[in-house]
Amino acid sequence: MTSFDPIYDERSEILILGTFPSVKSREAGFYYAHPRNAFWRIMGELLCNDRDVLIGATNARKKQVLLDNHIALWDVCETCEVSKSADASIRKVKYNDIAGILGKTQIKAISFNGGKAAELFGRYMKEKNVKIDLPCKRLPSTSPARAIPFEDKLRIWRESIN
Repeated sequence: MTSFDPIYDERSEILILGTFPSVKSREAGFYYAHPRNAFWRIMGELLCNDRDVLIGATNARKKQVLLDNHIALWDVCETCEVSKSADASIRKVKYNDIAGILGKTQIKAISFNGGKAAELFGRYMKEKNVKIDLPCKRLPSTSPARAIPFEDKLRIWRESIN
């Protein structure tokens, strides 16, 4: 299993990092495809003022909305072993070249979709001896496994993304 290609262009200013695509996302071939994952509802609300606008949207539309708002999206893991979609089970990680896209963009901050993404990013920097001097913020996971109310997730994400 391998991660998806990163979504970014030279105008990207915020990088959102997840861990690795879920089973549903791998089946769909695109990020955050589980119907109960709040990622696209949050992005819809923050970027389009409509939490439902990206639900059911094409992958091309979702990608364009991110790029139009200078947001890059990727996962920390290029490959890994994972049981179903459980981030806690991630092991034998090969990391994506995160530092590589920073030089091709205008990234000013990194936001992590959940604690495991932040933890894996820390391991990536240590293992690859990479120093990234950017503000980094751990956000609550948009996964349905992270049981906090949507409005609370939205408020915290809004503080970081806007």
